[in-house]
Amino acid sequence: MTSLAAAKSAPRAVRFNAAVVLMFAVLALVPLAAAFGPESYVLGLVTRVMVFAIAALAVDLLCGFGGLVTFGHAAFVGLGAYTVAIAGAHGVTDMTITLPLALAVSAAFAYVTGTICLRTSGVYFIMITLAFGQMAYFIAGSLAPYGGDDGITLPARSTLFGFAVFGSDRALYYATLGFLLASYLLCRAVVYSRFGRVFRGARENSTRMATIGFDVFRFQRVGYVIAGCLGGLAGFLLANATEFVSPAYMSWQRSGELIIMVLFGGLGTLHGAIVGAASYLLLEEGLAGLTENWKLVFGPMLVLIVLFARGGLVGLAASIKARFSRE
Repeated sequence: MTSLAAAKSAPRAVRFNAAVVLMFAVLALVPLAAAFGPESYVLGLVTRVMVFAIAALAVDLLCGFGGLVTFGHAAFVGLGAYTVAIAGAHGVTDMTITLPLALAVSAAFAYVTGTICLRTSGVYFIMITLAFGQMAYFIAGSLAPYGGDDGITLPARSTLFGFAVFGSDRALYYATLGFLLASYLLCRAVVYSRFGRVFRGARENSTRMATIGFDVFRFQRVGYVIAGCLGGLAGFLLANATEFVSPAYMSWQRSGELIIMVLFGGLGTLHGAIVGAASYLLLEEGLAGLTENWKLVFGPMLVLIVLFARGGLVGLAASIKARFSRE
């Protein structure tokens, strides 16, 4: 019976892995296709998609696997971006310093705020993460030496030992793709590790996990810090991609968009977060080019997909495929 169940589940795992490999292969081939069109525009757009896909992976790790619905995750993106911008304003552009610093700042903020937020649950957790996110937003807006509400322009993109590794859009694109792949593999390793099993178990029944001897709070805080670091990484890449940072990166609307991306692609699937970020941003870009009132079309589309496509776009694709395979 066990061998039969394993045999039935094996093809599903193969298809899953093949779909993920195909997704990353398509992303790797985008620069080649972009060479035949508006290369700078295409690379800039898809780089932005991959940056927000990293942030969406972090949100999916918390919401989809930990059951921790956060409405302030954009704060980590903003912290990572501001770390790069402020360091650049003081003449520090080498990523051997700015990247670890961005991750450290995000991790520290996640540790401190997570220690407080994780003492609550449900709607209280949502509201307190929103409060901390807005606190970071208003602090960024008050940084007059670094642009305040107007934001700050980076003097230059990050370097590596003095070399302009992000000097071209294509180099930045492939670097972002590498970071996205590493982030996906990290999240996948976390989810399917012993730590991940406890983390997921706490979502189902935290009392039972505590009863059998696990410190649920400690596991959740580690997960929160990991997600915060991924948000900081996304901010580091976003600052280099746009060469500009503003408090708007930390707004609650941006946090809401990250949640929608995850729901749009498929909650609790990891690769669905990448699909959701790509679909959300590309659809937004396409509709904005067609009409000024694109939000009137975009909003109802999102609502319909969330309501009627159980499991997001990934779940919808799986159900359609299963229906055709039965026929």
